Amino acid sequence: MGVNVTDAVAAPTRTGWATRWMRPLAVSSLVVNILIVVTGGVVRLTGSGLGCPTWPHCEGGSFVPHRALGIHGAIEFSNRMVTFLLAAVAIATLVAALRYGRPAIVRLAVLLALGVPAQAVIGGITVLTELNPWIVAFHLLVSLAMIGVAVLLLRQLAEGDGPATRTVPDGVAWLVRATFISGWAVLYVGTVVTGSGPHAGSALAPRNGLDPRALSQLHTDVVFLLVGLTIAAVLVLRTLNAPERAQRAAVVLLLVELAQATIGFLQYFTGLPVVLVSFHLLGAALLSAAMTWLLLGIRDRA
Repeated sequence: MGVNVTDAVAAPTRTGWATRWMRPLAVSSLVVNILIVVTGGVVRLTGSGLGCPTWPHCEGGSFVPHRALGIHGAIEFSNRMVTFLLAAVAIATLVAALRYGRPAIVRLAVLLALGVPAQAVIGGITVLTELNPWIVAFHLLVSLAMIGVAVLLLRQLAEGDGPATRTVPDGVAWLVRATFISGWAVLYVGTVVTGSGPHAGSALAPRNGLDPRALSQLHTDVVFLLVGLTIAAVLVLRTLNAPERAQRAAVVLLLVELAQATIGFLQYFTGLPVVLVSFHLLGAALLSAAMTWLLLGIRDRA
């Protein structure tokens, strides 16, 4: 039949390490993208947003903060170092994806890799504009989107490369899509609320000038819409005996939302303590991951 036995044996050997490491690297990509959201929040919540007053240097042509910059310089510099960890994981993921050989996996790995320099540039612009709240919000939203891409990479590894087919009826698919869109509305309005509140990242940082109370009410309204849609998705998926993966994803999303809502109410009525706001940021990252997992849970690829 013309089969070359040497080639047949060598091919798995060449790609064996990529097959073994592709999923751990995808998980690592998800973890470090969540980590950068949390560490970026710590920078803002500790008032260290301008701890390194210039970019790409920290100050005076040096990449390392001078002792005179104090704890704020150290915190901001540490967050910049996390970016190097993110870059290292992204590069390793891309190399493994290229060796792995599936075009869909390569495309996602390239997107994750490109996200690192893009985020570095956006981060630099936030510093150079003295933490403009709209740019800070965009910086966070891009990080949350990269979390979604990391989740997509994980899901793609468990699927084939065939065309996507829905595993639920059209009406249910639209319900899940509406839940996903509502989730992003919650995240966006949350960043606008933050831009009007007290945790600016620095005493020099401007605020967006909008009414925090009115925005908080809008944020609450959108959260109620999201929770309502998610409850509907949980019930409908269970009633229709949808695939277990989709049912489980909907329940996980609902639990994340309830935890986020609880933290949100507590932080609002306790004056936005730093610890609670930090957990709320972590919750935003988990919300992005969970709602992406649900969206991907209603389709499959052969």
